[in-house]
Amino acid sequence: MDPTLQTLYRKYPDLIAISSAIEQAVERMVDCYRAGGKVLICGNGGSAADAEHLVGELMKSYIAPRPVAESLRKTLTASNSEFGPYLADHLQGALPTISLVSQVGLLTAIANDIAADMIFAQQVYGYGRPGDVLVAISTSGNSRNVLRAAELARALDMVVLGFTNRAGGALAPLCTVCVQAPADLTADVQERHLAIYHTLCAMVEDAMFAPRAAAANREKLQ
Repeated sequence: MDPTLQTLYRKYPDLIAISSAIEQAVERMVDCYRAGGKVLICGNGGSAADAEHLVGELMKSYIAPRPVAESLRKTLTASNSEFGPYLADHLQGALPTISLVSQVGLLTAIANDIAADMIFAQQVYGYGRPGDVLVAISTSGNSRNVLRAAELARALDMVVLGFTNRAGGALAPLCTVCVQAPADLTADVQERHLAIYHTLCAMVEDAMFAPRAAAANREKLQ
């Protein structure tokens, strides 16, 4: 078993019961990124904060080094001998991820001009493409704006990864994979979601960047 998963299950033994869903969520995100896709994330309240948190872990280094490709380093250095090397040294590999809770002007415009439960669906319509992933977070599984987004994502042939409570609510049947935290109290659900998010980010990062980091190290030794 992956050491990151072992750590997760040691800290939260009750998550062993949903290990298959957790591992499938990792696989789906890796598949998306390897195909050149992106991840969209939505949720309300604490889950909105989780959406922002996830973007911060995926768009820059979380734990492992994320060196830029050597071809980009050479291009940057050739284009500007002064600033190119600095950019190459300080850029980190990014996994394209968009939080759908961030744009206040857009969110309020959609809520005011269209309907409040469309604030995420309208963005999924604008950003989403087949093969992209929607991470739909709802501790109850019944948040209407999250459900509308999941329904649309399915219609657009996107992957829907749901994060809910034990019951799953109306969101569960809309999901490609639904990670149903084995808890009922919102705070307990969110605590487990956070632990799962960190595990997911670490494993996706490792899958996407470990080979590149190893290659970069080999080049330095040659």
